[in-house]
Amino acid sequence: MKPKKLITSALPYVNNAPHLGNIIGCVLSADVYARFCRAMGYDTLYICATDEYGTATENRARAEGMSPKEICDKYHEIHKKVYQHFNISFDYFGRTSHPEHTEITQGIFKDLEAKEMIEEQETEQTYCEHDRMFLADRYVEGTCPSCGFDDARGDQCDNCGKLLQPTEIINPKCKICGNTPVRKLTKHLYIRLPELEEKLKSFHADSIKRGKWSNNAITLTNGWIENGLIARPITRDLKWGIPVPKAGYENKVFYVWFDAPIGYISTTKRLLPDSWQDWWCTPEQTELYQFMAKDNIPFHTVVFPACLMGTGKTWTLLHHINATEYLNYENDKFSKSRSIGVFGTDVAESDIPIDLWRFYLLFNRPEKSDSNFSWNTFLEDINSNFIDNIGNLINRVLVFFQKHFEGRIEKTEFNEEQRTFLETIKNMETEVVEALESVRLKDGLKSILAIGKYGNKFFQDQEPWSVVKTDPLKARASLTALIYLVRDLGVMLAPYMPDSSRKILNMTGEQDGEYNRLGQWDDLEGRELGKPEILFNKLQKKRVDQYRDLFSGERKEKADPLALWSKIQLKVGEIISVTNHPSADLLYVEEVDCGEGKNRTIVSGLVKYCAPEDLIGKKVLIVTNLAPADLRGVVSEGMLLTAEKKKKLEVIDVSFADPGTEVLLEGETEASAIDEISIDQFSEAGLRIENNEVKIDGKRLVLNGSPIKTSEVANGKVR
Repeated sequence: MKPKKLITSALPYVNNAPHLGNIIGCVLSADVYARFCRAMGYDTLYICATDEYGTATENRARAEGMSPKEICDKYHEIHKKVYQHFNISFDYFGRTSHPEHTEITQGIFKDLEAKEMIEEQETEQTYCEHDRMFLADRYVEGTCPSCGFDDARGDQCDNCGKLLQPTEIINPKCKICGNTPVRKLTKHLYIRLPELEEKLKSFHADSIKRGKWSNNAITLTNGWIENGLIARPITRDLKWGIPVPKAGYENKVFYVWFDAPIGYISTTKRLLPDSWQDWWCTPEQTELYQFMAKDNIPFHTVVFPACLMGTGKTWTLLHHINATEYLNYENDKFSKSRSIGVFGTDVAESDIPIDLWRFYLLFNRPEKSDSNFSWNTFLEDINSNFIDNIGNLINRVLVFFQKHFEGRIEKTEFNEEQRTFLETIKNMETEVVEALESVRLKDGLKSILAIGKYGNKFFQDQEPWSVVKTDPLKARASLTALIYLVRDLGVMLAPYMPDSSRKILNMTGEQDGEYNRLGQWDDLEGRELGKPEILFNKLQKKRVDQYRDLFSGERKEKADPLALWSKIQLKVGEIISVTNHPSADLLYVEEVDCGEGKNRTIVSGLVKYCAPEDLIGKKVLIVTNLAPADLRGVVSEGMLLTAEKKKKLEVIDVSFADPGTEVLLEGETEASAIDEISIDQFSEAGLRIENNEVKIDGKRLVLNGSPIKTSEVANGKVR
């Protein structure tokens, strides 16, 4: 029986949106392997969750004026939407704030304590007098005492990989305020790692050999062991975290690096309350695969396994760790504060299909060294390596076959050259499967691209456009062999580019692709092919250059639409009169009754779209708290709202409401206090027409409880 595949990706912090480096470093890489395992028919479980406790969350909450719980709720949803957009196929995406996590974490602690694996130490810890708090390891920064790297953190130096204590940092600074922290005595609980060193060495030797760890994981883990293990603290002086079930520790919580990896177990229990142990307590039947960036390695190869071993109970331990190096952005670091780099929320708002993002990140996956996101390579890799290769092959094979042979595959006798081609394809497909079985994700993708190039060469060599005139049976056989390849490309691409895979399989008359059917083409005989379609249009340099400019530096953070809505006042206004603007041919000047006892003067650019008689008597939406603006010599006291898409414009008609009626967000009972706003503030709120309803951030706007609707513009902007 094949072992079950238990797959995890490092739990992302909820103090920010994930950037491309975060995504390729854990969730996307794990997703490819999970999809492959399912396609192979393996019993597979892919688990992840947001890491919600610790100083990082407390500080983010403080910065945004929220409680830690509120900040976790906010960013969990952001992460969830980003991963949904990237088509990440979690079996469950949970949270470490779930009660199951507290239960499992406290249970493991009690088991460790029962086995005398916990000790108490009173030590000096870094304390920031300015922020009045003990600082988590990662919130102490300065110079590494081992290699002199001047950007080391209090838990680890990213330059030399040495495990550190915050008190060892030279010239330490508080990451929050920049002041120099002091040392202050405090008591904490420690796990006695030295007691487990021999067990860990034995575990490492076995797991590295059987599980084929990534090289950086082997190197870094061996370095930790060779330097000698020391007891590690598992508690912290914080409020936001899992309570420590021990007398005298009522005001402390568990250290996030103790509790976070346990989140894999607790999330599984939340999904499978009655059978989670079938995955986590069955080491002979289950293989644990863990995906992360290199900075997470020691906590998954040393600390987490040690915590499980120390309980004395049977746990499923790490089989394979797959750790990436870092992905940088245009030779710089991703930085939300400096608006440098592409974040998952940006991808969701771009017009570039998600499979192309997945392709680029996986094609440039930083497996052996740091890699660099570049818009130039983004354009080149997608256009040349995928669209000109795979996209081109699929389109010309299927279009040519449809044109000359009506899209029906028949039983075919192949000549020697065609049989050699098919045998070569089978051998190349074996290389793809072997790469993915060994979790060599980039190698697998490059082998698929090599198959595409081989198919394009065969198409050129066979010259079906010429042969079809002299020997149509030979041309048909060559194209049939290529269709077999196209079907298999659809199967092989499923873990990497799931949307593209479905399109390819649909074009070859299939719904799902199983990897064990690669090279088995008998079931294609007699099949009617679907209509050929272009997978992707080529990316245009002009558009890519626009993205480069957008993400290269300071840019305004997107505001919360609902927060902006609270500053907007919309009322029903009845148009009393319409005259032409005295000095602007495309503008009208309207007198509008907004139920205020005095008419407002509104200037609108409606001359091209409406005659005056069409507007008089019409009830419309007016932004009534817009700052007055001088428009070519006439002061406008608000703005009349229209629905627009491309060249179509519709004045939003609200004839069912009286002048002066205020627009509310569905669920609101009254409008907020109102100050004047600018046109930019209104525009930034992003009112839209969605399925003929006026909405903001997906929520309906209503008048007297009824939704505001359009008749002509089904989807578009409100201006």
